[in-house]
Amino acid sequence: MSKEKSVGLVETKYFTFAEPPNELALEFGGKLGPVTIAYETYGALNSDKTNAILICHALSADAHAAGYYGDEKDPGWWDGMIGPGNAFDTDKHFIICSNVIGGCKGSTGPSSVNPATGKPYALDFPSITIADMVHAQRHLIDSLGIDKLMCVVGASMGGMQALQWVASYPERVRSAIPIATALKHSPQQIAFNEVVRQSVMADTAWREGNYYEYGQPEKGLALARMIGHITFMSVQSMEEKFSRRLKNVNYNFKFGADFEVEGYLRYKGDSFVKRFDANSYLYITKAIDYFDLSAGKLIPNGKKVDTRFLIISFRSDWLYPSFQSQEIVRELKMRHVDATYCELRSTYGHDAFLVEMEEQRDLVRHFLDKTFNGYEVVREYDI
Repeated sequence: MSKEKSVGLVETKYFTFAEPPNELALEFGGKLGPVTIAYETYGALNSDKTNAILICHALSADAHAAGYYGDEKDPGWWDGMIGPGNAFDTDKHFIICSNVIGGCKGSTGPSSVNPATGKPYALDFPSITIADMVHAQRHLIDSLGIDKLMCVVGASMGGMQALQWVASYPERVRSAIPIATALKHSPQQIAFNEVVRQSVMADTAWREGNYYEYGQPEKGLALARMIGHITFMSVQSMEEKFSRRLKNVNYNFKFGADFEVEGYLRYKGDSFVKRFDANSYLYITKAIDYFDLSAGKLIPNGKKVDTRFLIISFRSDWLYPSFQSQEIVRELKMRHVDATYCELRSTYGHDAFLVEMEEQRDLVRHFLDKTFNGYEVVREYDI
């Protein structure tokens, strides 16, 4: 997306609430306060405040979903979906994206200063869940004077937040678009997260979480990101991008980055430690693992929900395979909720939600136009 077609220059805003003694009550017990949420907005809120769309980010992303900061070379992480005339049309809609609590890009998390000690929380930061993240977002939405969101959308962990919004505040969500996500983590998904956590904690520089005055556990966090990044791609995308190409023509068996795929993973790991906090990675992955809206918890028996759904999955995504999205659809259909399901034939794996912009744009634009012009959308797509 060119700068001319983007939302242009943007700035991060901050909302602080839950000042003691009115701290934010957390799902697993305990309290947190004060709480600051970093967020960005694009477009304008209409006079009756009915055109607001909340975009929820994935694990390692943040509030910077679109536009540019000053001379920034690359735009926000979903810039290809947000802007004038785009799927999330800023000529029509007011778009909000906030950094989750527990994060490290402006919202209160383990690296934030604990007012009780004057030092970073580190592992004194309380346990948080996806429901806590959504509860904090609700306070932000309240502060903007918005009673009901036109749509809540997100992919991966962002999709979990979209589902949690419906579970927690169904009367405040007109529509939801969960993408490449699940009602709960499988044992395999939990296992991958445990391996990345152990990679961080095995680094002696982690210091039981108390590393802030010494520097990040860079080796452990980089390794964790390398493992994670493998799960984001597919067999096809890795073959197309790297195959077995060598960085140099000679096999030297010195255990350097001989293959292009090795160099790529090392680059991804090294760049990640410069922008993300290790403790936030631990807390957020644990929150994802504990997320569970299966077995009727998304919409309990006897509860009527008017929220309309568009569920999107990607055929080559083996981290969040399509059958998990289909489980969401079945849960909704069993509760007689209006749900449309679309599986896209992408080869990019889980990363497809960041890459397959054209297909997602068409689906989202169609869904929003039909939903909010009074049309029914009940058929299923296989694209």
